Amino acid sequence: MIQELIHNQICKNLKALEAWYEKTGGSLAFPIYSSFDIRDSGSKACPVDANIFPAGFNNICDVDKENSIELMKQYLTSHYPQLKKFVVLLTEEHTQNAYYWENVYTIKKLIESSGFQVKVAIPREFEGSLDVKSIHENELKVYSANKKNGSIIVDGQEPELVVNNNDFSSDYSNWIEGLNVPMNPPFQLGWYWRRKEDFFKQYNILVEEFARIIDVPKIVLQLKTLPFKNFNINDEASRKELGNRVDEFLSDLEREYKESGISTKPFAFVKNSSGTYGLGVVKVNSGSEILEWSYKSRKKMKAAKGGGGINEVIIQEGIPTKYQTENEIAEPAIYLIGKKLAGGFLRTHSKKGPDDNLNSPGAVYKRLCVSDLNVDLTRCPSENVYGWLAKIGVLAIAIEAREAKVKFMGYQF
Repeated sequence: MIQELIHNQICKNLKALEAWYEKTGGSLAFPIYSSFDIRDSGSKACPVDANIFPAGFNNICDVDKENSIELMKQYLTSHYPQLKKFVVLLTEEHTQNAYYWENVYTIKKLIESSGFQVKVAIPREFEGSLDVKSIHENELKVYSANKKNGSIIVDGQEPELVVNNNDFSSDYSNWIEGLNVPMNPPFQLGWYWRRKEDFFKQYNILVEEFARIIDVPKIVLQLKTLPFKNFNINDEASRKELGNRVDEFLSDLEREYKESGISTKPFAFVKNSSGTYGLGVVKVNSGSEILEWSYKSRKKMKAAKGGGGINEVIIQEGIPTKYQTENEIAEPAIYLIGKKLAGGFLRTHSKKGPDDNLNSPGAVYKRLCVSDLNVDLTRCPSENVYGWLAKIGVLAIAIEAREAKVKFMGYQF
């Protein structure tokens, strides 16, 4: 299995890897948090999605949550030494999603336990406050984030830092315009602007360096990704062109697999390039399937968070998952605070197969603790395979932000 090979090679080259990681990340600004969905087929292992505004902190295990308090404190005090008291946690507006509010409650507690006052707000002006309740009956008061003189005022206070958990999929351009307040992650990394192919371009470059250091074939860690612009689901010519690209993509993959001794049959996903929440994702085994898309499949490729349409997609190599727990297909998700591992969980789904997208309705989250995985007789953490893939992922995000000239206002290196 590739996991064992990579693990052993990481253990042999750990000092060189750590030096590379510190050197590569030394001049980069890292978002306050990030998460990565990892797929391991037994032949390949890589992140298939990267989220800069994660919504599942409530799903990481209790021990990891406790350990994350110190990570959060270290991050805030080292990168924002001017931060003395007040933080605003800016969230999504879907106030009826009790699971999402459990995530918000968890993040709020992490920051508060680091020694700061936190108030939750949404980027909309309204009178008074809203009372919301999480799935575990935790109550939160949500305020309006009112713009004033380039900053925002929340319940009469001006924050020293805004921590974003709103991914800016919707058009908040009027609200954002003129703001001059430290935000992390910066709103410029929101989905209104960000494209998945940019992340995977940087990831594939970095993982080639990583593979060279640990002496494994780069193909087992890279994820082939191809952008497709100006997509129109309602236009037959556009669907036909996409289908042709998919056939070329799968043909190239089949050749690469054969040359590398990978026996699995290649397949692909067509994904919204600026999508989240598992929306706008359809599995394809051939280009002809796109021309034959049913109404349900077409509806999937029209669905985008915030109600917007989809006009840019990526064709991405599909990685089946080898994981199964209690007769449910599973995949690990790894969470980071800054560039350090914070926790994780297993996303499981009883209605899906190993080739399917598991980030869909019906998913259940089960225990996977980074803290559990730190114990290893070789004295080299056995979380290192998925942990290192996630750490390469956050390096890729930081480089992606640098290349786009995104500023982390107030951030100290």
